[in-house]
Amino acid sequence: MVMEIKKKQAAANHGGSRFVGCNLVVVVVMVVACSGGGAGAQPSPGYYPSRATRSMEFGEGYSNLWGAQHQTLSPDHRALTVWMDRSSGSGFKSKRSYRNGYFGASIKVPSGYTAGVNTAFYLSNNELYPGQHDEIDVELLGTVPGEPWTLQTNVYVHGTGDGTIIGREMRFHLWFDPTADFHHYAILWNPDQIVFLVDDDYSRNHANYPEC
Repeated sequence: MVMEIKKKQAAANHGGSRFVGCNLVVVVVMVVACSGGGAGAQPSPGYYPSRATRSMEFGEGYSNLWGAQHQTLSPDHRALTVWMDRSSGSGFKSKRSYRNGYFGASIKVPSGYTAGVNTAFYLSNNELYPGQHDEIDVELLGTVPGEPWTLQTNVYVHGTGDGTIIGREMRFHLWFDPTADFHHYAILWNPDQIVFLVDDDYSRNHANYPEC
């Protein structure tokens, strides 16, 4: 699992000074589902995955990926503030690799002018298959004051960067203000399906690819 805050490529050259001082507070919660047994089953109605998980200390499950100077740990090491300015954003990743599981993050994004800022957490095997990798993404796309935030979910395999990927993206306007409080975004990934959740409600259900 990788978590990043960065400029969107298409907007990197516009309004750079507006990004100074924007910050994002992140709490990461992760539980690994076993590859057998109930891992392939959809949760029962009324089951809230985030309530059945515990938060972990940052050093227990994660390591810096880039921009360490733009990260600050809370005193209990269970919350991480990451921020971006004109020099850099920041990102971190899980220490382990996972075949299936439930992956969630409680996120509060920065307010104000955030157009061109991409706050994302995603699953990727790019380190194992550079140039032809798979991804499952949750992205919060920055906006301008008065306009809604957009949640973008991506599922693709065999990503090469040349437009020949297999998969699709979906976008939703969030029905709440993600800058006002923490909200929980999660991916439930098992051999049969990939489910995206927001505050334990289903936002997208995607059949798993045999290659994944």
